[in-house]
Amino acid sequence: MTTHGPVMPVWSCGGCDLPWPCPTRKRELCAEYADAPVSLALYLGAYLVQATEDMPWTPAGVLHRRFLGWTRESGHLMPVVQQGGAATVPAEPGRDEPSPGPLTSRRA
Repeated sequence: MTTHGPVMPVWSCGGCDLPWPCPTRKRELCAEYADAPVSLALYLGAYLVQATEDMPWTPAGVLHRRFLGWTRESGHLMPVVQQGGAATVPAEPGRDEPSPGPLTSRRA
């Protein structure tokens, strides 16, 4: 059991008083969810929802980076996407992607 749990409603760390999740808790979570990145995202997403209710003055982007963004930055969370029955890894940003099909006009 970790001492680096969230202290609500201020969302500081109970172990070191840094904003939660603190660097120590992030390392613990990476180890705990090493084989389950989607579960980690769901776990942190639930806390993100609670934090948005507790801190409505905090911009959504700031909270998203704090609770979920670090998982992408560390390379820990790279979900697999199902496309036509085959599992593929999402394209990296900046790569050429196929152009969309022809646009159709809509009647009013």
